Amino acid sequence: MIKQKFDEPKEQLEKEIKEQNNKLERIKKAYINGVFELKEYNEEKKIVETAISELQNKLETTDCTKELKFTPKDILLKRDIDFINKVKLEKEYKARTKTWKDYTRQEQADLIMKYVDDIELALVGNEVVVNQINFRDSICKPCQELYDNGYIDTTKPMILGNVLGSVRFSNYLPEEEVGEIIMRLRQYYDVHYTEATYYVDKQMFYFNFAEDNSAIVRVFPLENYYKLDPDNKMETYRFGIIYINEEDKFQMQEIDTAFDYIPDETNTSVIYTKEPIPISVGVKPVKFCEEDTK
Repeated sequence: MIKQKFDEPKEQLEKEIKEQNNKLERIKKAYINGVFELKEYNEEKKIVETAISELQNKLETTDCTKELKFTPKDILLKRDIDFINKVKLEKEYKARTKTWKDYTRQEQADLIMKYVDDIELALVGNEVVVNQINFRDSICKPCQELYDNGYIDTTKPMILGNVLGSVRFSNYLPEEEVGEIIMRLRQYYDVHYTEATYYVDKQMFYFNFAEDNSAIVRVFPLENYYKLDPDNKMETYRFGIIYINEEDKFQMQEIDTAFDYIPDETNTSVIYTKEPIPISVGVKPVKFCEEDTK
């Protein structure tokens, strides 16, 4: 919806609908004048009517987003909140979140039809296994654009000191945008920020791992290394880390607020200041699970 709001403005959709309606009129006149047979006329008419229907659906969605204030930056914020809720409010999170096994067979089929182009199968011995799942370009492309621009994360297995874990990783965002996200998160949670060195050749972070009941929320590069180091010739990268402590208090009276809302960006009661960088980082990743890679 966000992408459509910016990429397909209402005026453009209305113009395309008008052009398709004009095309439909031309087809009718051609049939009346004997240019088309009935079968050809019905086929051409169906194609144009389908195009009009799709455009009208997009127009209706655009009308819904006319007053939409939800932004790409809010996607990352909401995903951070969901992750923290999963750690801090595990019982409530599980009660509110549906996973694949919770869907009915028909719901699973509907999800596959909506998001998947095709599934490639392979025969291994006597078993049929999934070889490749190809998602629809209409889903993958916007997600990839959001990821490239730093507004959506991915889960990556990563060596952190002496531990194999999985962390949420997002691309570079300017410092002021990172500060705004941290400031908004702090309206709900006591989130903390620190930095760590990433060694490119070893593909690992360097800091001391400690079982101190803390968890990494997300890691992200502090500079745009895709542009600065496209050939990976730099020895180290600087990464920012957002993390939470288990003993930190849940700051809201209503738990539902954490699941149904996101913090207001206009709230100035919480001020973001960069904390001093400690020598060692005592935070742990979420323990690596094979399901996290699926």
